[in-house]
Amino acid sequence: MSDQYARAHAAALSEKIGSMRFAMFTTRDQNGHLVSQPMTNQEVDADGALWFYTRTTTELWDNIAHQPEVNVSFADPDNSTWVSVSGRAERVVERARIHALWNPMVQAWFPAGPEDEHVVLVRVMPHAAEYWDANDSKMVRMFAMAKAAVTGSTPDVDAEHGTIRM
Repeated sequence: MSDQYARAHAAALSEKIGSMRFAMFTTRDQNGHLVSQPMTNQEVDADGALWFYTRTTTELWDNIAHQPEVNVSFADPDNSTWVSVSGRAERVVERARIHALWNPMVQAWFPAGPEDEHVVLVRVMPHAAEYWDANDSKMVRMFAMAKAAVTGSTPDVDAEHGTIRM
């Protein structure tokens, strides 16, 4: 894949995620079970990687070491937009990067600051992202669903579904 192609796909992913900062981050635990937790996306970088803060003392940190294949799902129900990112997570302990992404909201979750030895980053390099995005207004979608419920048909809405391969 060319750099230009990769950058275009990274930009497309960043655009789809947009201002959706909160995600459900899914890993496999030591028994192979899927487990999810809410996380805050700090950045989608130029390569399309997603960045999250965590602690070295969390199950998430341990799960990634055991099985780095993860899924990160974003939702914006008000705008009928959903994005599901599958990728490979890596554990990152780089103080310069931790400082670079630091902000007041992170400080609230990690009161000891960016020098806390347990504060670390997780970088998710996507394999692919699937998205669903309704183009109709919320009122049009609600009317289409009500009509479908009454008529026994499926809603006729203008929606886009696609995959971004990374």
